[in-house]
Amino acid sequence: MSKLGRRKFLVYGAAGLGFSVLLKGCAGNSDTASNTNNSDAPGAAGGGGGDTIKVGILHSLSGTMAISETTVVDAEMLAIEEINAAGGVLGKQIEAIQEDGASDWPTFAEKAAKLIDQDKVATVFGCWTSASRKAVLPVFESKKHMLWYPVQYEGQECSNNVFYTGAAPNQQIEPAVDWLLENKGKEFFLVGSDYVFPRTANNIIKEQLKAKGGKVVGEDYIPLGDTEVTAIITKIKAALPKGGVIFNSLNGDTNVAFFKQLQGAGLKPDKYPVMSVSVAEEEVRQIGPEYLKGHYASWNYYQTVDTPANKKFVEAFKAKYGDDRVTNDPMEAAYIMVYLWKQAVEKAGTTDLEPVRQAAIGQELDAPEGKVTMQPNHHISKTVRIGQVRDDGLFDIVWSTEGPLDPIPWNQYVAETKGYACDWTDPAKGGKYKVKA
Repeated sequence: MSKLGRRKFLVYGAAGLGFSVLLKGCAGNSDTASNTNNSDAPGAAGGGGGDTIKVGILHSLSGTMAISETTVVDAEMLAIEEINAAGGVLGKQIEAIQEDGASDWPTFAEKAAKLIDQDKVATVFGCWTSASRKAVLPVFESKKHMLWYPVQYEGQECSNNVFYTGAAPNQQIEPAVDWLLENKGKEFFLVGSDYVFPRTANNIIKEQLKAKGGKVVGEDYIPLGDTEVTAIITKIKAALPKGGVIFNSLNGDTNVAFFKQLQGAGLKPDKYPVMSVSVAEEEVRQIGPEYLKGHYASWNYYQTVDTPANKKFVEAFKAKYGDDRVTNDPMEAAYIMVYLWKQAVEKAGTTDLEPVRQAAIGQELDAPEGKVTMQPNHHISKTVRIGQVRDDGLFDIVWSTEGPLDPIPWNQYVAETKGYACDWTDPAKGGKYKVKA
């Protein structure tokens, strides 16, 4: 069934090559959110009243972000098919209702409301860019519903209505900066798409470099979807005449033009190493490995991660979508969030929102990336890895943490959020509270 075709369909049985899970129960808003708990009145989420449990899938299937988001849908659908083949959730099959955010933030908000109000879904798996997540956040908070968000992001948010399975900055951006300072130099040029994630991420990087003796020699942004990158490459050459680090937070198909013109201008990875935080195996495949070989990315997962669970995941994905397809970090985070939600529903014994919200905290999974655990701040512990692009478009892992790092949503380099934390198991703390010294 085409991911661009029918939006509403049932997925029953398919060969399920699921990975092992470790289930452990645990008792247990955005940057403008107060430090009080956004507690929800217990109630039915919908989606589970009939013979199936409805869930929403909300990603860009068209527009500039489709290069990345369509693959995330593939991973979510694989997880749903595996779960259905293994008996479903609470004895019911999962019914996936897809909506296209179309790389347009108001459309994301409109579709989120539609999934909640009309389709009565039990939860929504969705978004990629922080702009899309920020657009739908008021919808989920006003309706006290639940979004599972699979992509690394800039932090500075901790909503009771969102479960974040991508990396917080201390699980991706900050370790990448530390590694670059130690291995590639102290002069950085920051390039990103012109929206909230790159700008906030770069603010964090600038504060981190100040604290650690690095230097930002240039910073520039390109509108999402813009492929005119000549001017920014000229600025990089002027600011780094002898070479230096390029920290790249471009998103979507702008990366195609950027890497091709970067190589055309003679800025090669030996003198101008690029560290990307939104370019993974799928983007490398579509841009062309010959343009990215030798450059770097910071993620928690690569297709080359050597775990039994990852071997099963990659085999299952290729069996469904083709041997030429690749897996990547956002896809893996999307895949595991479906399983984490399933475990929470089974622990709660219901699809009702508040019991599931409480049951999700403490869930553990033997994921393809390694063991993950959902923390009280609605983010998961994750291992950090630096990868270098090789000839075949996959990544050699050149560095990793010894094990999972706990997530820190409120950044500790930025003065406004230093000393703050999030804990949704404690009503007195909630989304943002001051940690005692």
